[in-house]
Amino acid sequence: MLKLIIAEDEEIIRRGLITTIDWAAMGAEVIGDAADGMEAWALIHEKHPDIILTDIRMPRLSGLQLAERLHAEKNPAHVIFLTSYADFSYAQRAVRVGACDYLLKPVEEEELMTVLQRIRLQMQAPAPAASGSVGKISLVDWLPLLAGAHLNPHVREVLEFLATHYQERLSVEEMAARQGVSASYLSRKLKETTGHTFNSLLTRFRLQQSLALLAEGRLRVYEVAEAVGFSDYKNYAQVFRKYLDMTPSQYVHQEGEAVQTMP
Repeated sequence: MLKLIIAEDEEIIRRGLITTIDWAAMGAEVIGDAADGMEAWALIHEKHPDIILTDIRMPRLSGLQLAERLHAEKNPAHVIFLTSYADFSYAQRAVRVGACDYLLKPVEEEELMTVLQRIRLQMQAPAPAASGSVGKISLVDWLPLLAGAHLNPHVREVLEFLATHYQERLSVEEMAARQGVSASYLSRKLKETTGHTFNSLLTRFRLQQSLALLAEGRLRVYEVAEAVGFSDYKNYAQVFRKYLDMTPSQYVHQEGEAVQTMP
């Protein structure tokens, strides 16, 4: 679940964003709201959100100034700007300070959903691991793919769909039918763009999600397997060993040791 803070100086708009959007359906949760940039600045350091949805113009500290501060301190939170001003110069500056997107009021839920999917993919992109073994899993760096101006629209839809439906039973035939193209065409475009087949992308995405759940330690291994879409524990363990050269239980033990040795 993505944790989100809303910063908007107009209370009616702020309350509307909080109460009228089905955040749960988007895989997000509003954990706080602020009436200006200074309130948001304090709230961000208290709550540590994944995303800040902020008006671009606010009293005391604007959304742009807030984003610049976050960028300067290398805060990993993702920023989405809201504005009534369809001014390209603002959009350019937003990109320079690392904003994920630039949305005009009133917010369209479909556009917001697309942005959140893109952020989720970025957050789930592979990061350097504390142990060498995890680095053996070859995952896909989704963000550069999605950011490509000439990305095949069918490939884009597959990647964004995987981000929110990876737990389901999926096939390239089903994805192709949804888009009105042939499975062979979609398979070829996926391979050309990502270097992976559909099944490989799906498997690697599921494994990536499972690593995070195993590290949290709240679920048993078989529950993790079910949660990320593997048919059964045996299949999950086989795939896990194939990509990581260890069992899920060995990974959990290794992560526990890594935490204990941290300063």
